[in-house]
Amino acid sequence: METNTIPRPQFMNSEPPRMSTTEAFSDEEYRNSSAQSPMSPYFYDPTRMSSEGSPMMMSPWNQTTNSPFSKPQWSQNYDEAARQNALIGSLVREEGHIYSLAATGDLLYTGSDSKNIRVWKNLHEFCGFKANSGLVKAIIISGQKIFTGHQDGKIRVWKVSPKNPSVHKRAGTLPTLKDIFKSSIKPSNYVEVRKHRTALWIKHSDAVSCLSLSNDKAYLYSASWDRTIKVWRISDSKCLESIAAHDDAVNSVVCGIEGFVFSGSADGTVKVWKREQRGKGTKHEAVQTLLKQECAVTALAVNTTGSIVYCGSSDGLVNFWELEKQFAHGGVLKGHKLAVLCLAAAGTLVFSGSADKTICVWKRDGVIHTCMSVLTGHDGPVKCLAVEEDREAAARGDPRWVVYSGSLDKSVKVWSVSEANNQMPQHHMVSDGDSFPPSESDGSYSSSGRPNHERRN
Repeated sequence: METNTIPRPQFMNSEPPRMSTTEAFSDEEYRNSSAQSPMSPYFYDPTRMSSEGSPMMMSPWNQTTNSPFSKPQWSQNYDEAARQNALIGSLVREEGHIYSLAATGDLLYTGSDSKNIRVWKNLHEFCGFKANSGLVKAIIISGQKIFTGHQDGKIRVWKVSPKNPSVHKRAGTLPTLKDIFKSSIKPSNYVEVRKHRTALWIKHSDAVSCLSLSNDKAYLYSASWDRTIKVWRISDSKCLESIAAHDDAVNSVVCGIEGFVFSGSADGTVKVWKREQRGKGTKHEAVQTLLKQECAVTALAVNTTGSIVYCGSSDGLVNFWELEKQFAHGGVLKGHKLAVLCLAAAGTLVFSGSADKTICVWKRDGVIHTCMSVLTGHDGPVKCLAVEEDREAAARGDPRWVVYSGSLDKSVKVWSVSEANNQMPQHHMVSDGDSFPPSESDGSYSSSGRPNHERRN
């Protein structure tokens, strides 16, 4: 361990977007490179379509089969801390690392690198369906339709059978074969996606990393490692727009209120886009660049009211901005030792999952965030999160959330978390300060809430 200072990121409120050389990181396990340290910089290569430098690859927290630290199998025994943190149970099917989750009511959809989408009901396996190819990196539910984003760059659409809710039928792919055929006729519909290679603008040319629905459920957004965000009209499956959003892989896209859309990338930036109606289509204008830093942006989330956007990075930090103050930077949450891989917000709570195998539960009061607890129990990086209201507990006057966490240990853990949870000593964060769970700090606290020194691996 050596002591050094973490460089503070630059927060951009009004400048035009400017790109910098980045520490490339994406949410996939990558090729084994023993010569590379876990957090070494990986500089941007214009010919590289996907980010290829992962701080997880050579880490003891990496549970992938290519990792020198991988174990032949993982333990299902829960430690005492996990039980104290209201662990309800664990859903295990030894078929692949869990990359995506989506919850609705008592149903949970899970996606893995096995190409299977499993459906769980009341913590028991309900049914499943399988894609022809492509690891399942994103799942989103819109009514009776389920959209899945895949490693092969495709978005697949599934429908629940009205006669039998356990049957899911393939309804198509985005873009549709009809639109591909119509677009392929015109040479102007082809764009350069890498050196000496062109593709139709309506198709992703690399992995789909994230999906997000607009608040009115009219539009689906897909983010990709091909550096673009595509906008789909759900009513007719049309690709309305392809946004050349970033200089490196887009790891996350999330919709906010008032037509705002946020994107985060391996190029180290968080951008704000504004959707405007243009005839029957849409046009997205770049409004602001909120963040510019050396390390990659790995996850985004917007709180329930749409007033705050959160950003997780490969350095383990979570930054946030306030919409009501023209996206003024609100502060930094520090609770993880390794990269933040996923974020979720519900009620007054924010959840951050990390490559360090833990989930931090933050409670928000205005801009002050308190780390209420740290959920432990996974044996691998926490890759995805989904949150649903516990309606039975709410009916009893005990507001609670059911939190699902998917991990590269091939399991999904299910937690019960209360809005009033107060298991740990509290530490508060002031505006533009850092918030640390007491157990994570090795230095004394200054008046701003920032430790005077800290250690990094």
